[in-house]
Order: sequence, then C-alpha cells, then structure tokens
Amino acid sequence: MTAPARLTVDLNALARNFHTLSSVSGSPAHPVVKADGYGLGAAACAGRLMKEGARTFFVARVSEGVLLRAALGAEPTIYILDGCPGDSIPDLRAANLRPVINQPAQQQAWLASGGGACAVQIDTGMNRLGFRPEDAPEPFEGVELVMSHLACADDPAEPMNRRQREAYAAVCDRYPGAIRSFANSSGCFLGADFAFDAVRPGISLYGGGPEGKPDPRIAPVAALTADILQVRDVPVGESVGYSRGFIATRPTRVATCATGYADGLLRSYSRGQGQVWLNGTLLPLLGRVSMDVIAVDITDTDAALGDAVELFGANRMLDDAANAAGTISYELLTSILPRVPRVYIG
Repeated sequence: MTAPARLTVDLNALARNFHTLSSVSGSPAHPVVKADGYGLGAAACAGRLMKEGARTFFVARVSEGVLLRAALGAEPTIYILDGCPGDSIPDLRAANLRPVINQPAQQQAWLASGGGACAVQIDTGMNRLGFRPEDAPEPFEGVELVMSHLACADDPAEPMNRRQREAYAAVCDRYPGAIRSFANSSGCFLGADFAFDAVRPGISLYGGGPEGKPDPRIAPVAALTADILQVRDVPVGESVGYSRGFIATRPTRVATCATGYADGLLRSYSRGQGQVWLNGTLLPLLGRVSMDVIAVDITDTDAALGDAVELFGANRMLDDAANAAGTISYELLTSILPRVPRVYIG
C-alpha cells in the first residue's frame, strides 16, 4: 500500500553532493549522519556513502553510533560528538566507537578506562562543546583527530570565520600527526585553507545550500510529497480550516492534502507564506496546517483527486521551503516524523 505522504530520498543525488563537497573543498569528506541522517535514514545514507568511498562518519549520540555500527559493520570509523558522557564508555567500547573528547572529565574517564582511539574538540568560538584553545590538553596516546566547528560559515564575509580558523590552526600544532578537521558544509566553500585534512559536511549532503539558500552546486536529495485526498469548491465568504484561517474572497477550489503537523510539517507554514508545487506551479496553502492535512488553493489549475503536491524537493527547493516556514533546512528535514515512510531511489 502506497502511503499518502512520502519522503523520497535520492541516493544518487546524495552521492553527487558527497563528491561535490570533497571536490570544492579539496579534502576528503567525513559525512555527518547524526539525527538519523538529518531525518533521511542514517543507515541507508551512510551505506550509500560507503559505496562512494566514505570511511569515517560522525554522529551526536552514543545510541546513534551503536545503531550505525550495527548497520555498517566493522569497517568504518564512527566518532561520537557528545564524547563519552555519563556511563557510556562500555557501550562505546562494545560498538568500537570513538569519542570526541570535549572536556577534562571526559579525557580522564576515557584514559582511566584504558584509553584508545579518540578525537579532541577545540572550541574556537561556539562556546558549546570542546576545550578552549588555552585549555587544550597536552597530547595523549590515542588522539587520532583534532576538530573544531565554525559558528558563522554560512556568512562567508563574517570575520569570525578567519578568527576561528587561525585559533584552530595554532592549537593543531600541538597534535602532530592527528587528522585536522574544521570545515562543516558551509566551511567547505570558504577556501582551501579552511579544509585542512578532512571536512565534515552535514546539511549540504542532504540538499541544503551552504548559505541557507539554494545553490546550483548542491543537488536536492529529499522530496516530501502528499496526495490530494479531496477536492471541493468553497463559495465566497466561507472559511477553510480551524479558526477561519482562510476566508474565500472569490470562488475557490480547494485541495485537501495528506500531510500535517503529525507528520512533522511545521505549523509555521500557516503564516500565509506556505506553498506547494504541482504541475509546474507553486500553489499557496490556505488557512492553518492541521494535524493530518493541509488545504491548497488549486483554483487556477487542473489539479485532481489523487495528484501529489510537493512540499519540498526538486521543484520546491528545501531552503526556499524552510524560509517560507521561518526556519532553516536542518529543522525542516529533522522534523519529518516516522509516520512518513522513507522511500529510497538510486
């Protein structure tokens, strides 16, 4: 049975983006597949990326790493951005996962448990995770990679990018032989001196542009589509949806489509800027996003029962859809809930 709403994932486009990000940066790409591959399915995405040559992956949580190891087998290296919080070290070791050591307590716990391969994160300005440059630990056995994270890479003109880069480069000198990884998706486009030994793309693998807007170098990967469940004619003066969110000022033909906030579609599309694509045309959403359905104005189209509208995809670009919802592509993708089946092509 075909689901009335679907998230189609183009693995060939994912592969193209992987190679683009490596090519444009000049360094090997170590994919970030946290949050279940940004909502697209970490096992499927990482599995395809392995076929394209990826051998090192990053996730956020230990639980994500355990699942990814089970899916990918023993070969790839998997880093845990959280490090080794709480009592997670036995799970890390059982699944052969590498912690990204972020603070002294983690370093002490990891070494006390026997140490081994790990990464060290340097906080060069995010004030989130990692050691401040002046507090970076002395080299210790097992450090295979040293990383930091850009705060403003989606704005190439932001001076903080260069400040972070210089702070990171100075600390890296302390760890000769360790792989240096600095650039995220947007950082891949900042120039070769930001790439170091390996880049860690995330959102641009999955179709998000490096500056929060569509970029012709990045192929769309995910498409959220929803079938038209019913078509009706609404007379002038009548309303559509909860709280009379839309009142017809002309005879309006309305399509009720099978997706809503229970699928992860953001209610902020109700701001009046939500659109869908159908048969070469962008059509406005009417009224409020409901739990299971949305209403679309199809008055001036030949749309019919059973047609599918595209919320984002190859025709309604991910970043444009995110901007219409007042958010970013990351949230748009990771909000799509399990009720929406992932359909893989390529």
